[in-house]
Amino acid sequence: MSSISVALDALDAAVELLGAADVRELCAPERFAAVDRLETALRRQIAISREQLTHLEQYEGCPPVGIVLADMLRISRREAKRRLGDAGQLAPRTTLTGEQLPPLLPATAKAWDAGLLDLEHLRVIQKFFRELPDHVPPAQVEKAERSLAEHAQSLRPDQLEKVAARLATHLNPDGTFSEEDRARKRGFVWCGGQRPDGMSVGRLVADPELRAMLDAWLAKFAAPGMCNPDGGDGQRDLRGHGQRQHDALAELVRGRLGDPKLGQHNGLPVTVIVTATVQDLQAKTGHAVTAGGTLIPMSDVIRMATPAYNYLAVFDGVTGKSLWLGRKKRLASAEQRIMLLSKERGCTAPGCTVRGYDCQVHHAVTDWNRGGNTDIDDLTLACKRDNLHAENDGWGTRKLPNGHTEWIPPPGVPLIGGTNSYHHPERLLPDDGDEDDP
Repeated sequence: MSSISVALDALDAAVELLGAADVRELCAPERFAAVDRLETALRRQIAISREQLTHLEQYEGCPPVGIVLADMLRISRREAKRRLGDAGQLAPRTTLTGEQLPPLLPATAKAWDAGLLDLEHLRVIQKFFRELPDHVPPAQVEKAERSLAEHAQSLRPDQLEKVAARLATHLNPDGTFSEEDRARKRGFVWCGGQRPDGMSVGRLVADPELRAMLDAWLAKFAAPGMCNPDGGDGQRDLRGHGQRQHDALAELVRGRLGDPKLGQHNGLPVTVIVTATVQDLQAKTGHAVTAGGTLIPMSDVIRMATPAYNYLAVFDGVTGKSLWLGRKKRLASAEQRIMLLSKERGCTAPGCTVRGYDCQVHHAVTDWNRGGNTDIDDLTLACKRDNLHAENDGWGTRKLPNGHTEWIPPPGVPLIGGTNSYHHPERLLPDDGDEDDP
């Protein structure tokens, strides 16, 4: 038996013993001391776990390490990527010639390995260096890292954050940032999913150029009376400043979608693709789903269907029946892609959250290279990564009697196959008598 197996068995036994112990046997001060020891031991285990990640390797037929790690530990791929990043900063490094190098954050790594830092401490230190401008001399950077690691051993994370802010101001008193510094920070992301009322919150960090262009656009099109979905002129415009800016941005994007100059994305014009049932359309109730996974109230769907450049795919909400479009070509037609987007909504690989807009068409029954037909019932959606797994890494797919796509991992790969219900939350609460997904 390997030494690590022996150590893990001993750890399991110790955890069982600890769980059976009664902290109430101790007096009040000793209980706090016991919790402190337990926290230190837990932190040391996390540090050891991160260090072990640096020794994981990808092998033949296996997806990248981050994907396997996420599926094996049942954590998000974002969290798996974060843990691998932590390991890269805190574990010793080895050059191509075999030379040993210290960790990127040596003082932090030493305190981390000793169990003296919490994950929150680590995030504060990482954020400090992520936002530090490039012009700070390396010697000052090293001193700052040692100082933060030392203070982290005696301060709470919220206190350390204040110290880090003061130190950042000291190292860059003039607030000077280069083009590269700003480029690293720019971005736009949605902050989570849609809220219960259907609204979404985003976070924009704009560089000076984008800010200047938006200011110029909004100066005109966010003025009172402009881009008002309720009609009326400037005298009767009751919208607030933020509402007018929202409507101006909507008009900016609306005017570009469907423009032939934008080309195509995965074989379709760059525009909104919406899926709805004929029953909901007739009743003017419920929600439709876009190929990006956004829920849209039916009243908005009907209004959006007016522009000719938006696609509206309609199917029977009782039988789920879609169009049959058989073709003897490898590439799916635009109509087939639209119906696939309405049927699958996103990647069908188990646990994958990639939306339909970013998916490719995959031959789920028999691959085209082996004589498969490009018929709507033989096709499914797969993101680029999972499509490559199916083509190159031995993954298999098949259509189940209920029309769902089952993914089958190759032998010897520590991943779980099955179907994907992420894009179809209605499957998570099946009606009585419905067959559950395998």
